[in-house]
Amino acid sequence: MKNPIMAFLSFGCLFLFVFSCATKQNPNTDTEEWISLFNGTNLEGWTPKIKGFELGENALETFGVTDGNLRVSYAAYDSFDSKFGHLFYKTKFSHYRLKAQYRMVGEQVKGGPEWAFANNGFMLHCQDPKTMTLNQDFPLSMEFQLLAGKDEGERPTGNLCTPGCHVHIDGTLIEDHCMPNTKGATYPIEKWVNIEAVVLGDSIVHQIVEGDTVITFTKPVIGGFLEGLDKTQFKDGTPMTEGFIALQGESHDTEFRNIEILDLCGCTDKKALNYKSYYIKGDPSECKYE
Repeated sequence: MKNPIMAFLSFGCLFLFVFSCATKQNPNTDTEEWISLFNGTNLEGWTPKIKGFELGENALETFGVTDGNLRVSYAAYDSFDSKFGHLFYKTKFSHYRLKAQYRMVGEQVKGGPEWAFANNGFMLHCQDPKTMTLNQDFPLSMEFQLLAGKDEGERPTGNLCTPGCHVHIDGTLIEDHCMPNTKGATYPIEKWVNIEAVVLGDSIVHQIVEGDTVITFTKPVIGGFLEGLDKTQFKDGTPMTEGFIALQGESHDTEFRNIEILDLCGCTDKKALNYKSYYIKGDPSECKYE
């Protein structure tokens, strides 16, 4: 006859083993894992596309690093000559929080348009830069516009512009190119400003300046005219569910730092080792169990 005590202990050990395996998961499910998009040293992970130049050609060293900050610079330009530029990060995102600090510096380059004074932007849900035509001014995207004050009067930052697309605000389709932020403050040149974008696919987007939500919109779709856009690849009415992130160059020197992203898309299975409680969109292919 088997020893009943040893049998009980064996059963108990087996139960504990099975229970521990069943409950093993990420112990830091609530810890946010922000990813730095800029290393403070070089432009690793970023690719320039400047109007009139091939993808990857950093004409006149428009984009670079100065004192640990990512800088859009026109020091080597004699005249702007409509050389609108964009610097694309290598990865597409759909659901995320993006935060950064920016400031306008110096003077606007000769030949820059008046509206582009102290004007830059984060371009969200961008088309793949490989699909941009040689002389395309701007990528199809939702622009979180970044501004600084000019002379006297108000010039709030955080406007929304929509090159090649439309959005809905309060349930109404908006076809205007730019929607002003009527709630925010005006910041002077040289002042660092904190911004954040909360982007949830094609459902809702919040633009945040210094902790205050200044614009909220929903249901972005492709639509409208955009100079140089190859419309054979982009059908009007198509929801914009994901895309690349780009920084803009519109003729005024701008610096960026602390560019970070929190991906809200990942494994939503609580049994997985890499489950995160803040993920909004599930991706089963990302789940890890051992």
